[in-house]
Amino acid sequence: MKTFYSSALFLMSILFTTTISAQNQNQQFDDIVAQHYNNVDAPGATILISKNGKTIYRKAVGKSSLELDVDMVSENVFMLASITKQFTAVAILMLEEQGKLSLNDPITKFIPDYPTHGKTITVHHLLNHTSGIKSYTGIGNLVEVARNDKTLDELIDYFKDEPMDFDPGEEFRYNNSGYVLLGKIIEVLSGDTYENYIEKHMFDRLGMKSSSYGNNRELVINRVEAYEEEDSGYVNASYLSMTLPHAAGALTSTIDDMLKWQNALTNNTLIKSTSLDKAINGSKLNNGEHIPYGYGLGEMNLKGSKGYTHSGGIFGTSTNGIYLIDENVYVVGLSNCSCNDIGAVTRNLAATAIGKPFPTMKDVITLSEDKMKQWVGAYEFEDGAIRHIFIKDGQLKSMRESETNTIFEIFPLSENRFMFKDSGTEYMFSKTADGKRQAIFTANKESIGKEVNKPMPEARKEITLSNTVLKPYAGKYELAPNFHVEVTIEDNQIFAQATGQGKFEIFAENESTFFAKVTPLKVTFNKNDSNKIESFTLYQGGQETVAKKVE
Repeated sequence: MKTFYSSALFLMSILFTTTISAQNQNQQFDDIVAQHYNNVDAPGATILISKNGKTIYRKAVGKSSLELDVDMVSENVFMLASITKQFTAVAILMLEEQGKLSLNDPITKFIPDYPTHGKTITVHHLLNHTSGIKSYTGIGNLVEVARNDKTLDELIDYFKDEPMDFDPGEEFRYNNSGYVLLGKIIEVLSGDTYENYIEKHMFDRLGMKSSSYGNNRELVINRVEAYEEEDSGYVNASYLSMTLPHAAGALTSTIDDMLKWQNALTNNTLIKSTSLDKAINGSKLNNGEHIPYGYGLGEMNLKGSKGYTHSGGIFGTSTNGIYLIDENVYVVGLSNCSCNDIGAVTRNLAATAIGKPFPTMKDVITLSEDKMKQWVGAYEFEDGAIRHIFIKDGQLKSMRESETNTIFEIFPLSENRFMFKDSGTEYMFSKTADGKRQAIFTANKESIGKEVNKPMPEARKEITLSNTVLKPYAGKYELAPNFHVEVTIEDNQIFAQATGQGKFEIFAENESTFFAKVTPLKVTFNKNDSNKIESFTLYQGGQETVAKKVE
């Protein structure tokens, strides 16, 4: 009896400890969500975290309908946007396993009249965005184009005669046209519509009862309203005919159904592990260069943990899913406003779920200036970046040599560990055996920087411009297919907000050139012959990208 009693106490102790641990982690999850969604009367999100295929956290925040003042619930249905691409890619891999196609097949085998301009474009090129075909979301004014219903063939006709951006396999450029063509190939080989194929062979088979191809006319239980944010506040999202995104972004689902989907990938329910490996482990260009995008999914490394991910952004929607392989942790977030940075939420939640949480300002300690001085200097990193560490106004700061020489404050977590505010980016300083200083810079991955003797360049100097000068810059600019930057003006300040990301201020260097302080980027606005703003050029990471003004 005594032995039984002791065993019972031991088991109760384990159960109590496990319960307390789970409660503590849930509180951590709640805190992360609350940092990003602190307005219960704004558009919101649904979020799910699973471990070993089982839900460990499920949350709904904000409103599913602002007009009707309806709270979000976990069962709400959202557009998946580009998360759709993984369904399309898996459908193609299923057809490959059935012997109905090879990934090296030219697309003209299935679409004989498609003009390839004398180039060989394969199914593989469509899957990993290296086809060179122009993305149809970058042709014309997307907001206007998106209002018109098109058959699949009419949609293909809209872009097929456009000149190619590059030869197949030479570059990676995210491309919605390629996935529309994959949808066409699925229809040709299955003898059915893409919509019916996905619903029959995936949704029905996996019990994803709340998932479907998007439709503006059908009644969908628990479907959210979609919103965008303008200077005046929230507005209903621009109209989108669901015939337009097709196999590149037209599916709708819930967080619970997305867990069923992820479990199907993990358990090889639909495709073999060898096929999944091709989808999740990136791919190569013709020159052998590795790119992190595979087939409908991209590689990721979160604090040393390997996984894969995909996000989505479409009018009034922001979505993101992350799966960490060794830990068997899945995090998915669906938001009904393109103004929300759901990717930051899922990333922070995933790190916390695997016991590697990003530090917050609550973790910052006080450190003497003498302690901070020991790390002042210049560091050259493995990717060639030069970062300068210096003290100003009693605060340790970091500057990366770039187009903007942007300065960031860094905050001490210990004597040799420092964090950037609200970014998950850190420095870990140390000294080598020969007394030289080095720094490990951790963002998405770790990079080691060694001390170098190099003077610090000057930071950018800002000027103040009037609302009259700034006003013509306001509008929506397309930086990439389904990825826009909204530029707004508020009280002599100019702000930029990319699809699914937070709003940040940019500062004037002169009347047409602006730079950010939250990230190293520079923007120059471009005028046409009529002196109207037609685009901006983004300078970031050594790359130049032109974003056309679409609104």
